[in-house]
Amino acid sequence: MGRNRKQKPLLEKVVIEKLAAEGKAIGKVDDKIVFVTGVIPGDIVDVQVNKKRKSFMEGYPVAFHKHSPMKIDAFCEHFGVCGGCKWQNLPYEEQLKFKQQEVIDNLERIGKVELNGINDILASEKTEFYRNKLEYTFSNKRYLTNEEIALSDDIKRTPALGFHVPKLFDKVVDINKCHLQPEPSNAVRLSIKEYAFANDLSFFDIRNQEGFLRTLVIRTSSTGDVMIIVVFYHEDVEKREGLLKHLAEKFPEITSLMYVINEKANDSITDQEAILYKGEDHIFEQMEDLRFKIGPKSFYQTNSEQAYNLYCKTREFAELTGDEVVYDLYTGTGTIANFIAKQAKKVIGIEYVPEAIADAKVNSEINGISNTEFFAGDMKNVLTKEFIELHGQPDTIIVDPPRAGMHADVVETILHAAPKRIVYVSCNSATQARDLAMMDEAYKVTKVQAVDMFPHTHHVENIVQLERR
Repeated sequence: MGRNRKQKPLLEKVVIEKLAAEGKAIGKVDDKIVFVTGVIPGDIVDVQVNKKRKSFMEGYPVAFHKHSPMKIDAFCEHFGVCGGCKWQNLPYEEQLKFKQQEVIDNLERIGKVELNGINDILASEKTEFYRNKLEYTFSNKRYLTNEEIALSDDIKRTPALGFHVPKLFDKVVDINKCHLQPEPSNAVRLSIKEYAFANDLSFFDIRNQEGFLRTLVIRTSSTGDVMIIVVFYHEDVEKREGLLKHLAEKFPEITSLMYVINEKANDSITDQEAILYKGEDHIFEQMEDLRFKIGPKSFYQTNSEQAYNLYCKTREFAELTGDEVVYDLYTGTGTIANFIAKQAKKVIGIEYVPEAIADAKVNSEINGISNTEFFAGDMKNVLTKEFIELHGQPDTIIVDPPRAGMHADVVETILHAAPKRIVYVSCNSATQARDLAMMDEAYKVTKVQAVDMFPHTHHVENIVQLERR
């Protein structure tokens, strides 16, 4: 017999007071915090609790008694269903206020950082169509909302080409128009779906692991390049050639048309061969006088214009004179390393992914940069005292780690290297604050700059300048 689960409570007329981390908001019931999804401050809602702990509860709204006076109409027809752009109903100015405050709260509460002054958050000039990369999923059965199910018992479950529903691996929302990526993104996606219907191409069934069309990657760039990668579950030369030929003829602006045959259980293509059908096997991004080559598996910041602002601020915080040895840790494809190279004596880039390091070297080469060196490997294993003795004592260290922040061994090595200045770029100010606390005895935070890379989401980047005490 299964466990007898207690029914979770329904909380009535909860006043939503403020925004919280991860896109949630906070209300209070009997002095207990309630985290609620899909609401904004000022809403008064009935909340169905789905998680109950000693000190807090979590839930979702089932009825609105009053909408927030801040509420605005979302511009996307898929708002609230696809799971992206969760703050479209909140004015952009209010989104920025929260992101700025989140950074301040994390630095002060977790990092115990004394903030004598903090720059205003850097807003994104574009709040729609700002992404340069999207990944779509094919599904043989589109996701049905509760409203659709309630309206009819006999709804046709047509195939879908769109985004995964959050926390539901096998549910895909069929997307009509997405406001995240500029054209020809929407046109290409809709054309593929139309062609697939007309030519009886099957969409993937993730549960039963069958079907032909699996995923679609669209990359655009500031230079006008367009890369399309169609991922098939198995090879069928006639059907594959037919679809790719259709795309090449209908969209002459595609500069790189590629495909992947992925027969694995998961959707990742990092370990799969991307095969060129037409055009080049890469696209280019431009930043000042630098060109960055981007392959089908390359990482590049997904908001190109705001990435430029992020790197400009990083370079500004580094305060380079041309005489410094700079270590760029978690260098990725070497974008920051190459971007600052002209202002430094030498730049050493370290990154875990060998393919990214290969891209970084290529990007130095095509831009005629000769004062960079790149090394692949686990940061805590590569960045050792012996490595520093061999390649030179860093005057400045720039770090841009993943969301989990830095390993304690890496922090220890940085402290041993004792650079005059550290610039810490982070996509998670909570783990950033934790790392700053570990460096507090030796380094003082002197500048802070939050940067909004992803409007209408809860994500925020943050740059901190640290000076040796």
